[in-house]
Amino acid sequence: MIIESVDVFAFALPHVRDIGDGSQDMVLVRVRAGGHTGWGECEAAPLPTLATMVAPMSHSACHGVLDSVLGHPLDDVADIARLSRRVAERGLDLLQTPHAWSGVEIALWDLLGKARSEPAWVLRGAAANNARRPYASQLFGDDPQTTLERARGVAAAGFRAAKFGWGPYGRGSVAEDAEQVAAAREGLGPQIDLLVDAGTVWDDDVDAAAARLPALERAGVVWLEEPFVGGAVWAYAALARRSNRVRLAGGEGAHNAHVARQLIDHGGLGFVQIDTGRIGGIGAASQVAGYASSRGVTFVNHTFTSHLALAASLVPYADHPAGLLCEFPVSASPLAEGVTRTPLTLDREGMLRLPDGPGLGLDLDLDAVRPYLQEVEIVVNGQCLYRTPELAQ
Repeated sequence: MIIESVDVFAFALPHVRDIGDGSQDMVLVRVRAGGHTGWGECEAAPLPTLATMVAPMSHSACHGVLDSVLGHPLDDVADIARLSRRVAERGLDLLQTPHAWSGVEIALWDLLGKARSEPAWVLRGAAANNARRPYASQLFGDDPQTTLERARGVAAAGFRAAKFGWGPYGRGSVAEDAEQVAAAREGLGPQIDLLVDAGTVWDDDVDAAAARLPALERAGVVWLEEPFVGGAVWAYAALARRSNRVRLAGGEGAHNAHVARQLIDHGGLGFVQIDTGRIGGIGAASQVAGYASSRGVTFVNHTFTSHLALAASLVPYADHPAGLLCEFPVSASPLAEGVTRTPLTLDREGMLRLPDGPGLGLDLDLDAVRPYLQEVEIVVNGQCLYRTPELAQ
């Protein structure tokens, strides 16, 4: 097969709020080859991503993504890996490249799986499709009472783990943060695992993060996620040494496997969280999953958008031991919820598995997201580099 077309679509809610919810806008990628179509999603701001896809060459290490993909063969997984190396080399100085390429790469796995009538996890070489224990992922409430009510809702829905993050956490006093965590624990009850996401709020301030540890330990929190920005590896390591029971989690911002390995090797992580829509797709995330396992660090997916992104994020560790945690967004926007006609669902035991259908195993509902489609044109010196394509299967 030859990659005949790569089309990119930007979507957004009518009103995007200034909150930690990445499901309010979206970039979908459609790839066509050999009579087959694959779909992927980028975890990135739409307009910079569109520009990165079609940017004219600036120099030899600064090509737009599509310039490195169109017209190339796609017959096996090795072709996807070859294109990953090509895009990375030719887009080295275009720093949005990994985010933009991720959506294309995921779509290639989806397309190749459909062409071979095999699930993407089988193409990846996974020996099993093991069940994951989804944690309900949502934001802290603006006050402890709202957090308490959200936690009760999660417990009533049958989840066995839940994560609260962002919102006011880390932006007020230590006592206020302790009240938020206590409210989450009260609402969940004693049997449901509680995870906390600080959203990099302390930058690299180890003392500020360490001041929250006693409250986290009293609540039996499993992990503290992203207390610092991803590059502050030394701060992660310092906090890990000061934590008795709460493990550290991080890595969602890793834009290549090398960055993730630095956190695994030197950050004292208990859990490494990788977003296939940021790191360069399923192939790069799979490299990290294998390396984390070899270093005794638990791999966990990251996604806070659609079930298309969720399915892609589960492929890299489909055959890791059963029962591992996986992120499951429970408060996504109507845009993110509308993308797939066949969303992933929990079984009677509250567990989650990838579909057995070809590719990512999901059917898209383009009519549901059509109202959110953004009409965009990129014109340089009178030449149209991009115009929103027709949204169709």
